[in-house]
Amino acid sequence: MAEEGVRDFLTAKRKAAARLGAAPGGQSMPTNREIDEALEAHQRLFGGDGFERGLQHLREAALEAMTLFAEFDPRLVGPVLRGTASPESPVTLHLFSDAPERVVVFLMGTGIPYEETNHRVKHGDGRAADYPALRFVAGDVRVEATIFPTVEIRQAPLSAVDGRPMPRAGLREVEALVARS
Repeated sequence: MAEEGVRDFLTAKRKAAARLGAAPGGQSMPTNREIDEALEAHQRLFGGDGFERGLQHLREAALEAMTLFAEFDPRLVGPVLRGTASPESPVTLHLFSDAPERVVVFLMGTGIPYEETNHRVKHGDGRAADYPALRFVAGDVRVEATIFPTVEIRQAPLSAVDGRPMPRAGLREVEALVARS
């Protein structure tokens, strides 16, 4: 995950098992949380100033994207927020609108080329749901934005790392995070 930019925990576990000649799955596999903690430790040990500069660059790009999408109450989530982002990591945002097409029309108006897709998330009540999502590049940074109904702004989906509600940061929190770095 640190060296190849693999983002999916299951894929990373399978690749590691294949390299080690171990059976994929089973009780010998680390948990997603253990992998995330090891990834963070690896980046602190081996990333040095380059890692910190790269993370700062991604957070500044996140702040720019969030400012652009301010009317959709953006929230930063994922590795850029947690501080475990690799140079290949996208800025991952949650946007909120009762009419997802409003976000699409807004993005079309900016002239930024984008791709429409869906993103599947799990919720605390056990259900999984697909939400519309957009992918685009801002400068040299990939941005992935999932669009949720406005009522879900206070109901964060579950994190793939630990199964708890996903940490999310609003515009002011990301401004403070960028200022601290």
